[in-house]
Amino acid sequence: MELSYILNELGEDRELYFNAVAPPIMQTSNFACKTVAEMREMLKHEQDVYFYSRGNNPTVTMLEKKIAALEGAEHAIAFGSGIAAVSAAVLSQVKAGDHIVCIKKPYSWTNALMNKFLPRFGVEVTMVDGTDASNYKNAIKPNTMLLYLESPNSFTFELQDIEAIVAIAKAHNCTTIIDNSFATPLNQNPIAMGVDLVVHSCTKYIGGHSDVMGGVVCGKRETINKVFVQEYMTLGAVLDPHAAWLLVRGLRTLPVRMERIAATTRKVVDYLAQHPKVGEIRYPFLETDPQYKLAQKQLRHNTGQFTITLKTDDINKVDLFCDSLKHFLMAASWGGHESLIYPVAAAYDTGNYKSSLPFTMVRFYIGLEDADYLIKDLEQAFSKL
Repeated sequence: MELSYILNELGEDRELYFNAVAPPIMQTSNFACKTVAEMREMLKHEQDVYFYSRGNNPTVTMLEKKIAALEGAEHAIAFGSGIAAVSAAVLSQVKAGDHIVCIKKPYSWTNALMNKFLPRFGVEVTMVDGTDASNYKNAIKPNTMLLYLESPNSFTFELQDIEAIVAIAKAHNCTTIIDNSFATPLNQNPIAMGVDLVVHSCTKYIGGHSDVMGGVVCGKRETINKVFVQEYMTLGAVLDPHAAWLLVRGLRTLPVRMERIAATTRKVVDYLAQHPKVGEIRYPFLETDPQYKLAQKQLRHNTGQFTITLKTDDINKVDLFCDSLKHFLMAASWGGHESLIYPVAAAYDTGNYKSSLPFTMVRFYIGLEDADYLIKDLEQAFSKL
């Protein structure tokens, strides 16, 4: 299926909507039935029909079809946030007494799910350094049901060898789930590498405008239908039709946005790599990165996130540098049109520093601004140090 067809035509069904170029928002909670017999059949097959928008909705279905096709999946189901999608995917694969092996340093709320929420219900989780696939194998127990990946992860950007970990999972009859938000379906397709379920935070690149939240789980139709009738319908973390419409809008421009972001990011990283006040750069697309070859194997192109460390022992200088930036907004998340920073130092009082990450670390996200515009801003901020 061609990319342009997926983004602009798949699931559109324009003849049903008066041939509208932009699809309508089906802003309804209910769908009426003409007879008792019809309602009876709908209740039997709710995962396949439009009955109640807490289940299926035509606008949401359009988004699901497009993302499933982009990931090469049979089916997809959309949620109200990225962590809702992650949580539903994970919960669908485990029960009390089971064990999960999870990548160290995942997205913060994934970390909370694994280490605070699931243990309350008798699910054990082991966190491993995923840069060595054998760490997954060594952590597997007789009750291990799930191997969870996030490649690259969301702050320090370590990769996992997806195919190697999938092979380990299959040898031990374990399910694999990966968070593919960093790469987008344009740059990495884990299902083609054997992963069972792929999750995305649609809030990031798929939305692309920092104005909508959403998540999605992609996989085999049978598996997604099981998620639908259990975690999706029971927990109710559904995506509303207007949000789905905004995400479809975001998909239209995903290729051109990612191309622009990739080119600008390479220029900004090249500038930072030469700067005397920058220490380490965490960015798997640098030739000096220890995982560069794996990045070239698994990812088609670079994206817009990287992390630097500043050469200073003074947290106040980190604050000064970040506060001096005029064109990088200081905010969580990423994937929109605007460039962002997220300093590790912001999470800590200077007298109570407890993180395993250094306070000198600053995560960057590059948006759609001109590269020289951003570099000039960085230069004036560095001059304050």
